Amino acid sequence: MRLFPRSAFARTVALIALLLLINQVVSYIMVGLYVVKPSMQQISSAVAKQVQGIVVLDQWLTDAEMTSTEKRLLAERYLAAVEIEGYTESQALTNGLADASTYNFLSNQMSQQLASSTEVRISQDDIYYVWIKTESLPGYWLRLRLDTFDEARFSPLMFYLILIGALSVLGGMWFSNWLNRPLKALQAAARQIGRGDYPEQLPERGSTEVIAVTRAFNQMAQGVQQLEQDRALLMAGVSHDLRTPLTRIRLATEMMPASEDYLAEGIIGDIDDMNAIIDQFIDYVRVDTLSDNDCENINYLVEDVVGHVPESWQTHIDVQYGDVPKIPIRAISIKRVLLNLLENAERYGGDKTLVETGYDSSRERVWVTVSDNGEGIPAGQVEHVLQPFTQGDKARATKGSGLGLAIVKRIIERHGGRITFGRSQRLGGLAIRIELPSQKTTAAAS
Repeated sequence: MRLFPRSAFARTVALIALLLLINQVVSYIMVGLYVVKPSMQQISSAVAKQVQGIVVLDQWLTDAEMTSTEKRLLAERYLAAVEIEGYTESQALTNGLADASTYNFLSNQMSQQLASSTEVRISQDDIYYVWIKTESLPGYWLRLRLDTFDEARFSPLMFYLILIGALSVLGGMWFSNWLNRPLKALQAAARQIGRGDYPEQLPERGSTEVIAVTRAFNQMAQGVQQLEQDRALLMAGVSHDLRTPLTRIRLATEMMPASEDYLAEGIIGDIDDMNAIIDQFIDYVRVDTLSDNDCENINYLVEDVVGHVPESWQTHIDVQYGDVPKIPIRAISIKRVLLNLLENAERYGGDKTLVETGYDSSRERVWVTVSDNGEGIPAGQVEHVLQPFTQGDKARATKGSGLGLAIVKRIIERHGGRITFGRSQRLGGLAIRIELPSQKTTAAAS
């Protein structure tokens, strides 16, 4: 599990959110210390003075020479004047004390100001009531209505804090997206070049650093494209120049006397092998473009390739078709892939070859597996045989240029797919599986 984001966009947003969170916490603490706390202290001080007045009045009435009726009337008049109500424990419970919440901060403040243990509770209904019980007035609860203590007054502060936070995060996301948009275009263009497709020159926009990277990338892409074109032109010229003398040699060989037919057949066979190798060179350097893509059913391509294999092949080919959708592929290139895989099975496998097709709906990939009953390729040589001009140990003495699997890998990667090697569960030999994405917008194979 990653605790920290890896992309520049996510990191920028996370940094802005973290700084904003710290700012909000500091602001909340500052408001609490310099706005809420002084207000609460003023309220508790005012209430404490009123309670002190009631305590003093209670002590005076206790010492005064008055009848109980006069004392009660005087106390009621005073309580009405200061808008404080007195209740016994049972009366307080009946009038809402049970629903009030204890506030330790106010209780401590009142205890210090009254110089006696005091409990403060606040009931938060439609009207705010402060319940006070102090040792100076044992057995009684005093209830004071506070119109000034309104929690709703702090709601605009919370609203503005949340609003500022949301706007800051959205602004940070917009800024990060604007900053990273050229980088995303660079990523998409790099993937296209990796598949052998050359995009248009990227617009140079963004920060100065991004503009410099984009300019360097455009120069690199132009150089790679020119190099690819020069290589294709060079290979085409070389193959053309080689075919001309080969054709003359073939004509001369066919005019040899009948007594030397055995020698002529050997020369013609070597010429055919050289022509096949030249064709592989051309296939390897050929650059396909996305404009060549067509939606094809790969089962039809497999059927076409298997139906046109040479009759001289010794291997017996079985095909098992799966239910596959049409996918955007270059049909000629995929046929070349299938033919190369079948040639590999014919040359290095046994006498049985199995071709299977299917569709992985969870990963949205169409797959084709070509298996044989040969000895297979050791796991340590898989990467080796995929390199151009290399062959497996068992094939070193055989014919070929060593480009067959390299061509397969090159074409599959340009389609955004991948190639894997394994052991066939049914035939016991080598199983080569190719996977192609079913979506039209393909990415580089992962």
